[in-house]
Amino acid sequence: MANKRQTSGRRQHERVTASDVARLAGVSPMTVSRVVNGETSVRESTRIAVERAIKQLGYSPNKAARSLASASPIKIGLLYSDPSSTFLTAMLLGMLEQARRSDTQIVVVACDDGPEAMGVVQGMIENGVDGILLAPPLCDSVRLFRVLREEDMPGVTIGASHPEEGCSSVSIDDYQAALTMTRHLLSLGHERIGFLVGTPEQSASQLRLKGFRAGMQEAGLEVDESLIVQGVYSYRSGFDGADQLLNLENPPSAIFACNDDMAAGAIAMAHWHRIEVPRDLTVVGFDDTMMATASAPEITTIRQPIADMSAAAIELLERNIRQQRNGAGVKLECLDLDYRLVARGSDSPPGSEQATGRQKQPQARVARRFRSSSSRKPPAR
Repeated sequence: MANKRQTSGRRQHERVTASDVARLAGVSPMTVSRVVNGETSVRESTRIAVERAIKQLGYSPNKAARSLASASPIKIGLLYSDPSSTFLTAMLLGMLEQARRSDTQIVVVACDDGPEAMGVVQGMIENGVDGILLAPPLCDSVRLFRVLREEDMPGVTIGASHPEEGCSSVSIDDYQAALTMTRHLLSLGHERIGFLVGTPEQSASQLRLKGFRAGMQEAGLEVDESLIVQGVYSYRSGFDGADQLLNLENPPSAIFACNDDMAAGAIAMAHWHRIEVPRDLTVVGFDDTMMATASAPEITTIRQPIADMSAAAIELLERNIRQQRNGAGVKLECLDLDYRLVARGSDSPPGSEQATGRQKQPQARVARRFRSSSSRKPPAR
């Protein structure tokens, strides 16, 4: 009879899982794994709670199973919040191809950066994700960084670098890229340049603005603050921002938009007012998404290798997850990929003569023509 009770007890203990321990201790299964593996990155109070739960439940981890854990399939969660649709498409293409090669499962969830984001992350963890990718604009979410730290969950940001928050990242040098584009515009002869800023909460927006200001300062030119217009990385904000710039008494001869969607909106506004791009106005963008080649004219832009960045982010997160499964501390990595300037048909010297053979038109004449044709606002789109 005693032997039967002992056998029953052993079977009961064998049925106890790391998830059971995690629920009792009030932590994530990943934290239980870290305690079992003797990692030093777990807070002492957390370690004590987990060890108490292990003892109470009689949990006995299977060493053979643990040794196989690093080779088991990986499940990654991707969180995004209303990015440009063209940016999201390029990002997903890179991710899906890399995930197919490495047999990694991706769970894609739309999530706003609000209090509900914490619940979304918790739900993904409960559903067994091993790590989380944060796409723009969530790549700058302090709230989500805090949740990932509390849950001991590996995370990688795409498009922003935050090593101080405990996240690996894949991005480009946004500051240097914007400086490169500004130098290009200055080399064409533009001195009065408008700048359409992206969503203010995103670090890339501020870095691109800083690169623009640095380029102007390098050329010995003061930045007219009336030429800096806030946008939100959308076509409509580029449309409205260009309206504001072109209605100035002394409008710019060129507009540098923080992404291609905004640049396309600026071109549409110029067309609405019968201002030709690039003969009468140069417009350039950033990212080199499908929008850059769908616009007329096609947009001169900075190529951010979005698909390559997302594929690299998958590889980096997989590496971080395996490090954690093997009981090693996660080694943070911040990868900077190369960018390049792609010249197309939306830029030219100010007042230049185009292949159509039309006469040069001084900026002052463009400004007068615009003011005479802008007595009413364009319709909302």
